[in-house]
This record gives sequence, structure tokens and C-alpha cells, in this order.
Amino acid sequence: MKYRKSLKGSCLPDGAGSYATMAKKKTSAQHHIQKTTIGVLDLQGDVLEHLDHLARIGIQGQPVKTSADFSNLVGLIIPGGESTCLSRLIRIFGLDDQIKQAFQKGMKIWGTCAGAILLASAIVGEKPHLGLIDIEIERNSFGSQLDSFASEAIIPKISTNPLPLTFIRAPKIRRTGHGIETLLWIDDYVAAAESPEVLVTVFHPELTGCVAFHRYFTRKCGLSPLDENMVPDVDPDWNKNSWARFAPVPQG
Repeated sequence: MKYRKSLKGSCLPDGAGSYATMAKKKTSAQHHIQKTTIGVLDLQGDVLEHLDHLARIGIQGQPVKTSADFSNLVGLIIPGGESTCLSRLIRIFGLDDQIKQAFQKGMKIWGTCAGAILLASAIVGEKPHLGLIDIEIERNSFGSQLDSFASEAIIPKISTNPLPLTFIRAPKIRRTGHGIETLLWIDDYVAAAESPEVLVTVFHPELTGCVAFHRYFTRKCGLSPLDENMVPDVDPDWNKNSWARFAPVPQG
């Protein structure tokens, strides 16, 4: 093997410099790989419905169950479900610190209904959970499951069209802190709000044909979803069984 002198006088095999350069370039490229995936916390709740909506606007979605699932996420959706159950499962699976660490590194988060409760810095009558957005929220603020309802509203920052809103045993945002923008105010409560890093909605866009919020969140994450000319804010091709295409098929 031929050797050559390095700049410092030590001997290196021919080509070693190019190997080092290639390794450096590879490492640099790895640091600059663009993250393009939106995760959906897959412990309980409306996971498949969110994955369906992301697919409709051309965005790659991924169920998130373990710490390893966070490696390529630019954003995370914490879905609607049951907040006490979700909070306990997050702790059991050891994901609370993982979520906070990924958030501190720049991952954006959207919480719908129960997800909004988990993200709030204050909960009326209870201790907060993740506490990543400065809002105070009240659980089950409308009453029982029987008090669930559907409505619609124009939310200028999200869409110029009326959007369907589904409230299921929903909370109410009672207070927003410094730097929090209210996106939708209804009667005596805030129904949607955001910080630069976090989006919260007390209703369920994923249970309707509305993809406007998913499009807004993915843009917030720096992605380029299919625009309104490709997929309307309320997708006419959606139906209440659309999520089933993401359900695993039992093997007989």
C-alpha cells in the first residue's frame, strides 16, 4: 500500500483523505435531511381518522407508539380520545419526556379535544399534564356524552369557507396566556388557539370531511400539502368509513 504525507507530517494510506471527506459529507447530509412525516400518537383515540386526513392532502402520516417513532417527525398530532386514559398511557409507555424533548428540538404539536387538554399549562380543578401551551382548559365543559353536538364556523386564518365542527364531550379553553393567538371564539370560550409551536382545537376536524386544519398544521410544520385547488377544505370524497382503509385486516 502506498502512503503519503499528511499536512501534519504523519503517514496516511492513499485515498484516506477522500474517505474522510466522504464521511464528513455523509454526516453533514444526515444532519440536513428534511423531516417530512407527521406522527399521530397511537395509544388511544382517533388515530386512523387523522392518518386518513393527512393522506388526503398528500402528507405522510405515521402512528407513534415508541421513542424510536419520533426520529423523522416534523410534527405530532395528539388525537381526541379520553384524556385521563391517554395521560396514563403516555406515562406507562414512557413517552412524556420523549414528547417534550422532541418539542424542544422543534417538533410542532397539535392537540384535538383530549390532546388539547394534555397540552394545556393549566386544567380547571386538576394538575396539568404536558403543559406545552399557555392556556387554561376545562374538561367536559358542555356536560356528558349526550351533550355532544355539531356546528360550523368560518375561521379566517384556516379557511374562508364555513367549516364543520364536531364537539364530543368537549372541553372549553377558558384563558389564553401571553403570545397565544385565538383562532376561534364561541360565546364564552375559546375553541381553537395556537402558539408558534402548538395548535389546539377542542373539536374534532378528523371526524368530518374537513381537511383545512390538517392542511394548516402541516404548513405550520413547514410542509407543502396539496392545496385547496387539489383538495377542497371539506373533501367531498370523504365519508364516515374512510378511516377503515388504514385499519389492519385480520388474518383468518
